[in-house]
Amino acid sequence: MGAILKREIGSYFNSAIAYIVMAVFFGFSGYFFVGTCFINNLKSLSYTFSNMFFVIVFIIPIITMKTFSEEKKQRTDQALFTSPASLFDIVMGKFLGAFVLYAICCMIFVVYGLVISIFTPADWTVILCNLFGILLLGAALIAIDVFISALTESQVVAAVVGMAVGLVVYLMTTIISMVDVEWIKNVLTAISFTNYYSGFTYGILDLSGIVFFVSVTAMFIFFTIRLFERKRWS
Repeated sequence: MGAILKREIGSYFNSAIAYIVMAVFFGFSGYFFVGTCFINNLKSLSYTFSNMFFVIVFIIPIITMKTFSEEKKQRTDQALFTSPASLFDIVMGKFLGAFVLYAICCMIFVVYGLVISIFTPADWTVILCNLFGILLLGAALIAIDVFISALTESQVVAAVVGMAVGLVVYLMTTIISMVDVEWIKNVLTAISFTNYYSGFTYGILDLSGIVFFVSVTAMFIFFTIRLFERKRWS
């Protein structure tokens, strides 16, 4: 797993992907930070974290689009899956590579907290709770998009489908409000990322939110492993 993780991180920073992703992430987060904290004279980062949800659903597919689709396109997937590494190590190495890049992007929020601390005492409990929530949200979306990448050999298709899924996730609250059938509404509410993520933005460390995001992450990592197990035996 370690070798694959190192290889993935190297591939991001040896290409333009890491730098483009970080530039976009830092640009939007900086815009929201200045707009909410300085212009509106707020010391809370909650609005910055909330606004970044929309940006994240488009950034993460860019990070994950090449995880497996590029391997399939270059026909290097067979060599990868016949290596001594287990399928679990391969999938986790790919997942963690994407997550490390995403986590590096998220560390900018610590910088914003330090900036706030210069002018007024910052509530680090709320800031760290927000950071923890956005990392959990990102992990779940990364796991979903890695699974999508494993389904196709086209990076463009993987990115577009990942963005479409992310947009549905982001708009789930709006979709729920348009549903009249009660049991369908209850099901959609139970799987709404927004409902679980919103608690973190208010500094609430919600156990149900942690369990939900960890479960989604584990489930799609499992789906990806099972997908390759079927291909290996077929």
